[in-house]
Order: sequence, then structure tokens, then C-alpha cells
Amino acid sequence: MAIPIRDVNPTRTFPIVTKSLIFLNIAIFIYQLMDERFTLQYAFVPALAFTELHRWVTHMFLHGGLLHLVGNMIYLWVFGDNVEDRYGHFRFLMLYIIWGVAAAYAHYMYIEIQAGESPLARQLLYTPALGASGAISGVLGAYLVLFPNARILTLIFFFVITLVEVPAWIYLGLWFLFQLYHGALEFFTVENTGVAYFAHIGGFVAGALTALATGRRRTTRKYIYIDV
Repeated sequence: MAIPIRDVNPTRTFPIVTKSLIFLNIAIFIYQLMDERFTLQYAFVPALAFTELHRWVTHMFLHGGLLHLVGNMIYLWVFGDNVEDRYGHFRFLMLYIIWGVAAAYAHYMYIEIQAGESPLARQLLYTPALGASGAISGVLGAYLVLFPNARILTLIFFFVITLVEVPAWIYLGLWFLFQLYHGALEFFTVENTGVAYFAHIGGFVAGALTALATGRRRTTRKYIYIDV
């Protein structure tokens, strides 16, 4: 197990959107605990995808448990600030939502393809999917393209517990390969693992393509100097 702690990659601006998203996710999770019907009303259900359109967005602010929430927020905390710094606050927020929708669409397409294969797959049409991980996967994909050589301070659990710095392209590359491996297993076995791997894959690819399309070059600020 490898958990990112922080990246060695300074930012120029305060990550107001990243921190606000974290706060919002925590606040909504607390509300979920008080009202179970709230989750069913706003989670992503493939069978309802084009009749209740709000679910494309609302699902990414819900979580299935405390560990689910904490895991997602750690990744958003570590990687979100630099992507927000590169794109600017408003554009980052719009892209975050777009990546979350792209992730939901990838999950939807996987379910649609599998729906005729088995009763379990047809059941998944009505199984709620929720979590910020699809949108956050978009953040990870963009980060990999924008900052491939940034160092990620990582907590490693492997016989011993240790901290190591790993280049982003290795950490995120291995993360993506892990999603591809389990996504392939899920696809060919039509097994409900409880994890929407194709949402992770779809979000990551959307984020990476966005970064490739918009360019890796940092925009520079223009200053006017006055002699005094």
C-alpha cells in the first residue's frame, strides 16, 4: 500500500477551490449520515442517467463511508492545488466537474455494454454509484501530464512502514495501471467489486487529454514596473 502525503511542488496561489471542495464533501457526508434517502436521490444510477440528469454531477459529492471519503480527500488535497494553480480557480472548478461527468459516462458505458451479458450486469443498471474519485482521477491525469517529474512524498506499507519520494510519473503511472488491471478483471468476469474502476479510468484519461490539449507550458504573468 502506498499513500501520498504531499508533493514537493510549490504553488503560486491559494487553492481556494480545492479546499472548498474538501469542505463541501465532508459537510455533505455528514448530512448523508443523518438522511439515508439523500444518497439514493443523488447518487449516479445508470438506469436513470438520462431521466434524472442531476445525478451526473451530484454523485461526485457523495461517499459510501468514512474510509471512502478520507481516501478521496487525501488525493484531492495532495494533487488538487497544483492543477488549480495551473488552470486558475474558476476553470479548475469547471474542469473538475467535467472530469467527474466523464468518469460517470465511462462507468455508464461499461454497464451498458455488460447489461446483456448476465443478470448481475443488469442489476448494476440500478446500483447507485457515488464518490469524488472519478473527478479526482481527472485531477491525477492532468497532474501526470503537467508535472511528471514532481516528487510525491509517499507512505509505504510493505513489511516495514517508510516514507519515500517518488516521481509523479511513477506513482500516478502505477496507480493508473492498477485501475486498468482491475478494470479488465471486472470487464471479463462481470463481477461487482464495489469499485467503479472504469469511472477511475475514464476520469484519468479525460484529465490527461485536457492537459495535453491545453498544453503543459505555464502561463507567465506580465508586470509593469515604475521607476521610483
